[in-house]
Amino acid sequence: MTSFAHAAAAGSPPPLAHGFPFDPSHGRTLDALLRTPAPTAPGDFAEFWAARYAEARAVDTAPEIGPAEGERDGVRLHGVSFTSVGGVRLGGWLALPVEGPAEHGFVVGHGYGGREAAEPDLPLPLPRSAAILPCVRGMGSRGALPGVPGDADAHVLHGIASRDTYVIGDCAADLWCAASALGELLPHLGGSGRLGYLGESFGGGLGALALPWDERFAAAQLTVPTFGNHPLRLTLPCTGSGESVRAYHRGHPAVTDVLRYFDAATAAARLELPTLVAAALFDPAVPPPGQFAVHNALPGPRELLVLRAGHFRYAEEAREAAELRSLRERFFGQWLRP
Repeated sequence: MTSFAHAAAAGSPPPLAHGFPFDPSHGRTLDALLRTPAPTAPGDFAEFWAARYAEARAVDTAPEIGPAEGERDGVRLHGVSFTSVGGVRLGGWLALPVEGPAEHGFVVGHGYGGREAAEPDLPLPLPRSAAILPCVRGMGSRGALPGVPGDADAHVLHGIASRDTYVIGDCAADLWCAASALGELLPHLGGSGRLGYLGESFGGGLGALALPWDERFAAAQLTVPTFGNHPLRLTLPCTGSGESVRAYHRGHPAVTDVLRYFDAATAAARLELPTLVAAALFDPAVPPPGQFAVHNALPGPRELLVLRAGHFRYAEEAREAAELRSLRERFFGQWLRP
């Protein structure tokens, strides 16, 4: 099922004024965006990701909760740490309901700016929910890792010469291990239809890559997801991490063979759980055709909120953010078990 929850779906709004040397809409109308396909998967795509998932599920995550660090939006925030693939110890935040036991759980992915305590991704879609907000390797003060760059432009290239060393695969594994850590801390949420995923931008793309292989999740929200349709992304200028990949590709064209395994739209074609996508018509950082390719590939129950813009300040931003909050409350209320 597909539903358009924004008036932009009825037609193209007037162009947004901007100072970029390229068109952040890349000349695509909504109709054209809704026809953007996913690339064909490599023959061993599923086997590659299933093996990565099995490796992550075998990790003893040994989560540790720190003292309370604050309280907001009905939850108390604690520091948390856990082990991920390769024996890497990562940190983040654990949100627990202020009152009563948790009835739902969320894994919350972050954008390529990382995550710090001052602005964790709250509020959660449903009351009486818990969440783990991990910092994937290399990102933020709690995900810092020797040898892994902390800035997006360098991080997105780390290990890119091989599918087995590319950091994006390890970051997807960090999300699986975060889910394992949450399940160990709150066992009644694991595999019970009460676990959801929230991811925006970098976290949206990682979610599309990670979720098809993980049966523990019941529903997901992917907002302005990155890494969709790499062959097309390589032709589209942007201000985000994709521009680093484009520059690298010019000197190393063979990288396209690696990127085929890390295409969020290709993975989304195998993502059968109910998924809410918020995709933008105009986005200087994450080209809109890649975002819509993720949505278009989804074979399971899906909903789409069309945003006027992403990674950009605009007049309707607050109203659309409120609309997205309302929509995701209804969406997760429908798909997560009470």
